[in-house]
Amino acid sequence: MPLLHHTAVSQDMAQNQRTKPNILITGTPGTGKTTMSSALAEAAGLRHIEVGELVKQKTLHHGWDEELECHVIDEDLVCDEMEDMMESGGNIVDYHGCDFFPERWFDRVVVLQTDNTILYDRLSKRGYTGSKLSNNIECEIFQILLEEAKESYPHDMVVAMRSDTIDDITRNVEVLKDWVNGWSSGPPTDDNMISS
Repeated sequence: MPLLHHTAVSQDMAQNQRTKPNILITGTPGTGKTTMSSALAEAAGLRHIEVGELVKQKTLHHGWDEELECHVIDEDLVCDEMEDMMESGGNIVDYHGCDFFPERWFDRVVVLQTDNTILYDRLSKRGYTGSKLSNNIECEIFQILLEEAKESYPHDMVVAMRSDTIDDITRNVEVLKDWVNGWSSGPPTDDNMISS
């Protein structure tokens, strides 16, 4: 039991040392993570960390998976690379997974969700076909990333947001910007956010 208490105290101390919060934006590919993360970073004055790009730039992977058509990331190398940035706060982390990041890094975890028909069209336009397309659609249908987030982070930290249209993204950015602006006086309340 003391170890659990120590972990909670360490997390609180790390979060209290930040002057700006860290936000994880996750969701199935094609839900608008990068678009929303970029817009929120600009609106709220935060740094946007696109993990997929970081993995490519810093070679934080074990090579290419031919079947899934993506890099096989080295989660330990990714976490090592990001540790100092995350401790200082003020980051938006944009990635389609969330279960390997340390819980202490984040103050809010946002799971973007998109209607399956819209998602299918977006992924098809990106050139997704076959199992890569069907796996991602199934991931959204079964809300795999929302469940992963709920299993990896405290429930009050996780929020699901619709991301079907530009209006949805604009509204999400405004809600999250207001949440970030409330951070200066400590962790803001969830009065204007709907958590799942």
